[in-house]
Amino acid sequence: MKERLLSEASKALNELMKEFNDVAIKLTSRDAVMVKLWNSEPSVVQSWREHTAVIYLSKDKRVFELGINLSKIEDVIKVAKRVKDYVGMMKESELYAPLPEPSRSGIDDVLVDSTVIKYMEDPLEPTNVMIEEAFREGAERVAGTLHLEVSKYALVTSKGFEGYKEGSEVMAYLRAFKGEDSGHWAYGSRYLRIEELKRVGKLAGRYASECSGKVTDIEPGRYDVVLSPLVLGNLMSYVGMMASALYVMMGFSIFMRRKPGEKIASEVLTLIDKPKDTELAGSAEFDDEGIETFDKEIIGKGIFKNLLHNSKTAGKLGVKSTGNAGWVMPRPWNLEVVKGDYGLDELIKEVKKGLLITNNWYTRLQNYVEGSFSSVTRDALFLVENGELRARVRRVRISDTFPNLLSNVQALGKDQYLIKWWEVEVPSRLPYALVRNVGITKPFA
Repeated sequence: MKERLLSEASKALNELMKEFNDVAIKLTSRDAVMVKLWNSEPSVVQSWREHTAVIYLSKDKRVFELGINLSKIEDVIKVAKRVKDYVGMMKESELYAPLPEPSRSGIDDVLVDSTVIKYMEDPLEPTNVMIEEAFREGAERVAGTLHLEVSKYALVTSKGFEGYKEGSEVMAYLRAFKGEDSGHWAYGSRYLRIEELKRVGKLAGRYASECSGKVTDIEPGRYDVVLSPLVLGNLMSYVGMMASALYVMMGFSIFMRRKPGEKIASEVLTLIDKPKDTELAGSAEFDDEGIETFDKEIIGKGIFKNLLHNSKTAGKLGVKSTGNAGWVMPRPWNLEVVKGDYGLDELIKEVKKGLLITNNWYTRLQNYVEGSFSSVTRDALFLVENGELRARVRRVRISDTFPNLLSNVQALGKDQYLIKWWEVEVPSRLPYALVRNVGITKPFA
């Protein structure tokens, strides 16, 4: 497959270089299997294969990107050549920069877990592992998804870069129910580890069962909260997004008024873009422009360290690319919040009156520059009094600003969890976090 993808990509590149100043071509072949659970049983088992081409073209500083379902490479070339008919209708890109010269070419990035391939043939066995563990913890029924895939990817550019990437991915999440209560957990990695799937079922079932039936309300106000890795991952994905230099340039970022070297968070917090973390499914040896990747701090012990750049944003701001292309939008590959030294029970014991928030969704920003946001809690939400879980709390809304949230991180857990699911799109390695003085309101106030 490697030779075929690189050969077809090179064939298209050679043809399109006759018509355009810059050309980059990504060809992807992807095999995937998904099991969907409903009412504790597999309701859907799907498998599919897809072949796609994504092409970057520039002509006279006009920039184009197009995606095509790949049938024959000749058809891709034909469609891409038609783009030249629209060059005269386009304005020059304010961010145009030629594709960069690669530091080296011929990079192979292969991380395929044989266990993923094995269970793609029969995904029900690992799915049942999650279900059984949830029931052991007291769950009465479950719903969720197990997604397995292997993707193969070739990139060639008109600057002479040639790279090949092949990787596996596991994404699992489970929602467990007991009466009217529910708990949720997720796992995302390049590797299928049965113990991790057991933990998904165990934690979902445990949170569904803990304090089951004891329900209370709390008044709106400011509380100390313990955030699960799912919640921390969701919120840090927004911080990672806003660290994209293009978001800063467009005025959609809390970093817009900040300079590297300024204090932006608690010294407890270090947030890293980590493409070299090969356990996480976003790992990459090269970016979409053929630049080699490297790990970098976005925030280091509370200090703003780096924005994420491709060659366009780097050229505009007079710096070097950080290997985070996106032809248009620089983005993080993987995110890690560096762990602390607290156990979960120890974090909870630090709370006199507050909340343990295990899941969230509908995170929305009201003002990107100020970082004001809201997010609705989901599934198990616990009242914490004098360091102990006392009861369930009905759904609330986290209403605060990212600068306040980042500055009020008090302590971090010593265990990290690999998280990816549809509320944590960037694969992440995360602990639990204790955050002081967080704004809490009613969800429909």
